[in-house]
Amino acid sequence: MGKRIGIDVGGTNVKIALVDDKGKIIYSNSVPTYAKMGYEYTVNNIKQSIRDLMKETSTDEKSIEGIGFDFPGQIDYKNGIVKLAPNIPGWVNVPIAKMIEDEFHIPTKIDNDVRCAALGELKFGAGQGCENFICITVGTGIGSGIVINGQLVRGASNAAGEIGHIKLKMKDGPICGCGDTGCLEAYASGPSIVAMAQDYIKGGKSTKFRELAGVDGEITPYLVAKAAEAGDPVAKRIFEIMGEYIGIGLTSVINLLNPEKVIIGGGVAECGELLLEPIRRTVKQRAMVVAGETVQIVPAQLGNSAGVIGASMLIEE
Repeated sequence: MGKRIGIDVGGTNVKIALVDDKGKIIYSNSVPTYAKMGYEYTVNNIKQSIRDLMKETSTDEKSIEGIGFDFPGQIDYKNGIVKLAPNIPGWVNVPIAKMIEDEFHIPTKIDNDVRCAALGELKFGAGQGCENFICITVGTGIGSGIVINGQLVRGASNAAGEIGHIKLKMKDGPICGCGDTGCLEAYASGPSIVAMAQDYIKGGKSTKFRELAGVDGEITPYLVAKAAEAGDPVAKRIFEIMGEYIGIGLTSVINLLNPEKVIIGGGVAECGELLLEPIRRTVKQRAMVVAGETVQIVPAQLGNSAGVIGASMLIEE
């Protein structure tokens, strides 16, 4: 396997990396997405970033085996089209793979960001040696990539893995970003942590995260985690509740798929054992015995690099 380019497209920045056959990043850079300028502007920035990467690393089109993209949202993997990227306005039915192939004449593939993270963890991270695992990311939302018998599961319309929309309540419940109610993501995600913290403050509770927020008063999951690490009982309770919700959602997946591991990453998951411990405890209490005793719940290993590393591997798929 030769060198490949992995590109992680987000609402704020586009990360680009040259990756070798051992998953090592040789070169990396990022440029602003500038989504408000339209997708053509962003695509041109990406093309220039690829040219810059080649110049900086003394590579050319012949020495690059493939280019892979990951995007948040709905992806047509087979045809290389971004169907819809909700957090990047204007990205609707954009044939990005063809646009890049026409420019550089290098095979190009695209997929969903969490599936690319799962692929990265499979090849070079916490999923190495596993035939069956779930990789979930907990951040602004909750997504997952599923690996069964060593292969990524994409589903009939490339929409498999929407674990954040497992229903925890039959009727009512908080409204999710998808428009439905009762979704796991509406109960346990970055915004859920903030909402719960704000509710405690409105109730007149004295909390460490309120103190950490300072003059502007902006509460973030990071501040709540810092308060919990400092022993604040309210902050610790918030993470207990979040972990219980995620554990209940995972219990359904574990009972259904019987994975060897659940790998947990994403911004909120960087809080580590604050979140992982109540997840493990809930799964142990609620999952069927055989599946529950088999599964290991572990942190992701590749961090913010999982997307670009996994995207660079898409050419093998």
